[in-house]
Amino acid sequence: MGFRRVVVTGGAGFIGSHVCEALLERGARVVCVDDFRTGSPDNLPDHPHLGVAPGDVTRPIDLLGDVDLVLHLACPASPVDYLRMPVDTLRTGALGTLHALELARRKGARIVVASTSEVYGDPLEHPQREDYWGNVNPIGPRSVYDEAKRFGEAAVEAFRREYGTDTGIVRIFNTYGPRMRPDDGRVVPTFLRQARAGEPLTVHGDGRQTRSLCHVDDLVRGLLAMAESPHHGPVNLGNPHEVTVLEIAERIIALTGSTSVVEHGAGMVDDPKRRRPDISLAREVLGWEPEISLDEGLRRSFAPHPVG
Repeated sequence: MGFRRVVVTGGAGFIGSHVCEALLERGARVVCVDDFRTGSPDNLPDHPHLGVAPGDVTRPIDLLGDVDLVLHLACPASPVDYLRMPVDTLRTGALGTLHALELARRKGARIVVASTSEVYGDPLEHPQREDYWGNVNPIGPRSVYDEAKRFGEAAVEAFRREYGTDTGIVRIFNTYGPRMRPDDGRVVPTFLRQARAGEPLTVHGDGRQTRSLCHVDDLVRGLLAMAESPHHGPVNLGNPHEVTVLEIAERIIALTGSTSVVEHGAGMVDDPKRRRPDISLAREVLGWEPEISLDEGLRRSFAPHPVG
């Protein structure tokens, strides 16, 4: 990797901390910018080439020295978090992205901005390609995250067109792995926590809604491939293997050896019924595709231990 000094916003979060670790392993100096609202300093490695700049990206990012890559990952990404902090989520998606772009423009750096499969909303096209504009409810409870990310993509393109900033957009699909908080609210850590406690696994609705789960190690490879690419995106990063939420619950019960049962509850508002990325573009321009199967990823990420 040719990057000497990299800024990672949201670097203490689930994905961000894995990105920082991978960059350090490749010999880069890394500056993590994080306010630790949803991330934790405990996620970060103790490394002489890692600097931590506590800060809120909704304020200008003022760093001394050269920067040749900005990876903008800062934003609450769990429904638990963005429904708890709706206004802050909008501020982060809008002001935070603008400030990250301004930093990249001032430093003459490439910037890769993490968008999300949520820009497709509850999709009417399947699988989702990058040229699909989505089906988003702009005033629903999830809109604070969906629309923040859609605005962020618009801001990236505006900087590229007006200032010639070297930009890239990745649309990240459901990702799982170590360092997800047990109370994160997303399906894998929630099911794992419940299974280990011997509690019922709560499936919203009938469980036939689908997700495409990508292990974080695969996702990080894709992010760094995008950083090294001249492509401006957007590019889908996710696992095209589609599974139902009910199947995920059953696999986690089997993995943990839990006696838990599945318990169905009310469906969530605007919850996507089907989600699966078309990753043809990622294969073509990045030479990337996931390598870790769901069963292997779950085994690798969450070693079984006695359940309650």
